Amino acid sequence: MKKVIMAILISFLTASCIISAETMEDVMYTRDTPIESVIEDPVFGDYGRLIFPVEDWYYSGDTLGNLRLTFYSNIDPDKTVEICNYFRTQALNGEKIFYDIYTDEEKEEDPRKENTGLFFFRGKEGAPFAICNAGGAFAYVGAMHDSFPHALEISKRGYNAFALIYRPGAETACEDLARAISFIFRNAEKLGVSTSDYSLWGGSAGARMAAWLGSYGPAAFGGDNLPRPSAVIMQYTGHSDYTPYDPPTFACVGDRDGIAPWRTMERRLKILSSYGIPTEFHHYPSLTHGFGLGTGTVAEGWIDQAIRFWEAQMGE
Repeated sequence: MKKVIMAILISFLTASCIISAETMEDVMYTRDTPIESVIEDPVFGDYGRLIFPVEDWYYSGDTLGNLRLTFYSNIDPDKTVEICNYFRTQALNGEKIFYDIYTDEEKEEDPRKENTGLFFFRGKEGAPFAICNAGGAFAYVGAMHDSFPHALEISKRGYNAFALIYRPGAETACEDLARAISFIFRNAEKLGVSTSDYSLWGGSAGARMAAWLGSYGPAAFGGDNLPRPSAVIMQYTGHSDYTPYDPPTFACVGDRDGIAPWRTMERRLKILSSYGIPTEFHHYPSLTHGFGLGTGTVAEGWIDQAIRFWEAQMGE
């Protein structure tokens, strides 16, 4: 009799564990999910803290639905929820979604490198890759609005996309981007990406990073001696530096942007065009700084134009 009772008890406990595991997997984040619950979700290990700005005084709100980021407009809570669920689903399926770009020894020498790395949004095996760089005035990294959404949409089009979490500061940010490009080239086979025709994307400070690496190449910032990107995609920045050797460049900005005047961006692209460099420029009425994907605004769909621009440069 004892054996029968024990067998029933074991069967019950086993079933309970399976149900609990299945329930855990089925739980999806919603607008009401606390930000802390995402950060501390065991499925992310120790990199959950990098999904949102480490410099947490630059964001407000306690749930995914009311997240606000300094300098940014048009934050889409549904996209925030989609991104967090994408990360969780990928991690639960055993996919590696975060990569360190520095070794433990390098992090020990510079503890700020602890807060760096690449989030990977997988596209088709062997497809070219893009690196998306969020802005934040070089004070913090606004990835949830300014690089994660872009990377996710790029991956939906079949391309591989990475979102870089970098050390704030113009110099350190460019060093981290150079390291990220070098890391991807060195590990391209393992990552399943092509190193041909890669592109660099960025908004605000992130656009400056993309433009600088495009102008001068990874080696100029401590990276490997590698090709420049086939295209640079820039949003809302007053970056005016350029060279006659810049990659093809796409840029867009709102005409009510008080941080990045649209005429500055237009002027830069006209100069690049005068060198015979392919360019495409868009400015949108009534939009302010940091519109991201522009969902629900006059800029909606710009990312498809940018992807087509990138595609037009492939193989050139």
